[in-house]
Amino acid sequence: MDLEFTSTFKVAMNYVFFSPHFPSNFQYFVKALADRGVNVLGIGPVERWELSPVLQRALTDYVKVSDLENYDQVYRAVAYLASVYGRLDRYESHNEHWLEQDARIRTDFNIPGLKQDEAKRIKRKSDMKRVFRKLNLQVADGAVITSLDQAQHLADSIGYPVLVKPDKGVGASYTYKLESETQLIEFYKTKPPLEFILEEFIDAPIETFDGLVDQHGKLVFTNSFIYNSGVMDLVNKGLDMYYYTRRVIPQDLDTIGRSLVKAFKLRERFFHFEFFRCPDGQLTVLEINVRPPGGLSMDMFNYANDEDFFGAYADVVVGKPVHYHNARHYHVIYIGLKTHHLESLKTPLQENLVKYRANVVYDGPVPDIFSAAMGNRAIMLRHPDEAWILQAADDFMRLKD
Repeated sequence: MDLEFTSTFKVAMNYVFFSPHFPSNFQYFVKALADRGVNVLGIGPVERWELSPVLQRALTDYVKVSDLENYDQVYRAVAYLASVYGRLDRYESHNEHWLEQDARIRTDFNIPGLKQDEAKRIKRKSDMKRVFRKLNLQVADGAVITSLDQAQHLADSIGYPVLVKPDKGVGASYTYKLESETQLIEFYKTKPPLEFILEEFIDAPIETFDGLVDQHGKLVFTNSFIYNSGVMDLVNKGLDMYYYTRRVIPQDLDTIGRSLVKAFKLRERFFHFEFFRCPDGQLTVLEINVRPPGGLSMDMFNYANDEDFFGAYADVVVGKPVHYHNARHYHVIYIGLKTHHLESLKTPLQENLVKYRANVVYDGPVPDIFSAAMGNRAIMLRHPDEAWILQAADDFMRLKD
């Protein structure tokens, strides 16, 4: 394990930020915390000199570990930081992939925040469903499957097609739509050694309820996204995609979203709740995530409101009074284009970038790890009118006949 540090104490609060360099926009969490006088202590897999100038200036200290998946290495890095700086007040990555490891570190070092016993029910879909049902919310019918016989019986009772996905997983990995018993049997022959949940397949638009809560569970801001397609189809079919922020959150979504924040006792955390809007107009809860939504979603929050929600989070952490208007002046749309479609666009990408240049707030590549779902090229635009942004998405994504 390589250690690099420049020890400059600022205030009493020590905040360990795990993997501060990825995704790249998370560096602004570090900057916002440092701007408020926090000692931000980084742990990551690259050399300090490889970090962005923003991170190099904002981090009080940085420890390099060769393997972020190796708990022993991470534990020793945290122990080193504790030996130098004393009590560690926060440990966070804001990343779904590290949620359980983060909770384990907090438990082992008695750091405030989400602990191991609390992480289980916000990581396993089956545990989420139990909470949803206690709230009398509409959920997809299904259960964890432990044998092929049980899976066949459950699928027969639900009716095909069915969806199978890891009970504990992120995104669309190992998620399949099965059309028949033959496909279910084939799935069982080749499935990885994971615990899977089987449930009814719901073909409906996805809506979200997102936001940030303070140390007392009070909402700092809220947001809702609408997606043009589910992650499974985006990955499996290689589709282009878009999603966008709303300016007004439907009352039923707002009410249910707030009830989930309360039921899961969220404190000092971002959240991202996903729902299906079913053909009858009712909401079916899909899952909850207790971290910022992925990709450039934090930037979309900021552009939609003309606010700095990286700074809002830092204010929450240090206990400053939080006053953010959450005005939602704009819809912000993210358009993700796959490389294999760029030559097939009806209107060349550059032509549309020129046409919409007054409203483009971002244009750039997508990291490979996100590209299967989020596209290889990302364009973000903002405008106060919903019909306008949907027309823009159609212009950017329409393929040649």
